[in-house]
Amino acid sequence: MKEFFSIGEVSKLFNVKISALRYYDEIGLLKPEHKDEQTNYRYYSTQQFERLDTIKYLRALGLPIHKLLDFFHSQNTNTLLHLLKSQQTEIERKKRELECIEKKISRRIMQIEDAVHTPLGHITKIQLPALRVAYLQHEYILGHDIEHSLAELRTRLSVNEEIFIGKIGLSISAANVKAHQFDKYSSIFMILEDENEETSSEIIFPSREYLQIRFKGSHPEAEPYYKQLLAYMNEHHYEIAGDSIEITLIDYGITNHLDNYVTEILLPIKIIS
Repeated sequence: MKEFFSIGEVSKLFNVKISALRYYDEIGLLKPEHKDEQTNYRYYSTQQFERLDTIKYLRALGLPIHKLLDFFHSQNTNTLLHLLKSQQTEIERKKRELECIEKKISRRIMQIEDAVHTPLGHITKIQLPALRVAYLQHEYILGHDIEHSLAELRTRLSVNEEIFIGKIGLSISAANVKAHQFDKYSSIFMILEDENEETSSEIIFPSREYLQIRFKGSHPEAEPYYKQLLAYMNEHHYEIAGDSIEITLIDYGITNHLDNYVTEILLPIKIIS
């Protein structure tokens, strides 16, 4: 029966890359039983196969190399149990993280499909639930660089940048909407969709009725749609009940084509008493 196997043979037998076996040798995780000093060839004995099986098993469970080194340094039942329980905890954490990412992806797909397929230029009365937002009262004049305002929002509210994409909104104060000053925004905000998204400062937009309109374009093209909403309000005996909400649903973060931009305006309303 063959006693020693070359690194190439072990690589094929165990489906482990030669580069990985050399790395295991280098760090002391699995050193060849014999090394030919003249040829520098590495040879493994059959007694080392069980250790390699264990390495493959633990690696398949996601354990990092440094934990494998710890295990083989003090190889016993208690050490293995500790490693496995620790890895189980880590897997649970990753599962929660992936579930959160899956929710974000599903929500984003729904938002984009909704923006693409919703008829444009039509006014609809809708009831929105309460919205948690990271809010910054900050005057922004149409035409100015909005990225500076976004950077300030991130800094002031200590917002995690990775939750920023696609949730940015602007507000025009009720007073400015009534005065037809549609180029002067009073605040910038970010909608917080997940419970674990926290900032140092947030407010709640209460659940209430809105008039909603969506149009092709972005903030510079919003003025005629505000006027359309105000005309509708007068016709149906509504009055504005708070600041507007203006969100670009499809913008440069999604497409390079300006013709595909879609923006939504929401005006909170109440019946004139």
